[in-house]
Amino acid sequence: MNRRIVALTAVAIVALTGALLRPALAETVEVAPGVEVTRKTFAAPDSEAPFFGLAEKEPTLRKTDDIFISLAVEVYGSRANVYDALAKRGWQAIAAGDMAEAGLRLNQAWLFSPGQSPIFHGFALIALARFHDPEFAEELFKIARKQPGALATLNADYGRMLLAANRPGEAEPILAQAVKDTPTSGNAWADLGLARLQTGDSAGACLAADRAEMFQDTSGANTDVKRIWREAKCSGH
Repeated sequence: MNRRIVALTAVAIVALTGALLRPALAETVEVAPGVEVTRKTFAAPDSEAPFFGLAEKEPTLRKTDDIFISLAVEVYGSRANVYDALAKRGWQAIAAGDMAEAGLRLNQAWLFSPGQSPIFHGFALIALARFHDPEFAEELFKIARKQPGALATLNADYGRMLLAANRPGEAEPILAQAVKDTPTSGNAWADLGLARLQTGDSAGACLAADRAEMFQDTSGANTDVKRIWREAKCSGH
C-alpha cells in the first residue's frame, strides 16, 4: 500500500478508537443509503467491529474521515479504486483467519462504498467467527444478498451457517443456488448434500455427494461425502 495511505490509516485508527461518542438509543442504524441494521455492541475496538462498532462519531472524527477519503482518492484515482484495494485486503484477512485485520480493512472500504454486498458478507463472517453472533450474521447475510457486487461464495457461506444452525430446510434452497454460483466447489456440493440428507431427499443427497467428490477442495468435504453415502445408502458406495 502507498506510504501516504499507511500513514493516513494510522492516524484514522487512532481517531477511530479514541474519539467515539456513546451509541444513541436507536434500535437500528443506517449503514448505507436506505439500509439499516440492528444496533449491536461488540467486545472489540470500534475500528475492528462491523461498521466501526455502530457508534456515533464526533464531528472532528467525521472531518478525519473526510481527509482520509480525499487523500486516498488522490492516490488511487477514484473512490471505486480505493474500495477495491481495501475490500481485497479485508477478504485476504478473512481467508487468513485474521478477523481483527479484516474488520479494520472492511471498515475502511465501507467509508468509500458503503452499500456493497462484500462489506455485509464480510461483516457477517466476522460476526460469526469473532463475535459468535449468528443472529446478526444472518441479518447481514440477508442484506448482502440484496446489495450490488455480491461475491460468488455468498450463498455458500450463508447456507453453511444455516446448516450449522440445524436449519437444513432453509439451507437447502440457498445451497442449491450456491452450487450454481460456484459449480466446482466441493464444499458447496457437500453442504447441499447434507442439507438434502437431513430433509429426507436421499437421492438428491447422493447426487450432491457424487459432485462433491468430483470437485473435492478440502478433507472436510470428503468426510461429509462419506457420511452422505453411508446414511443415504447411495448405490455404488
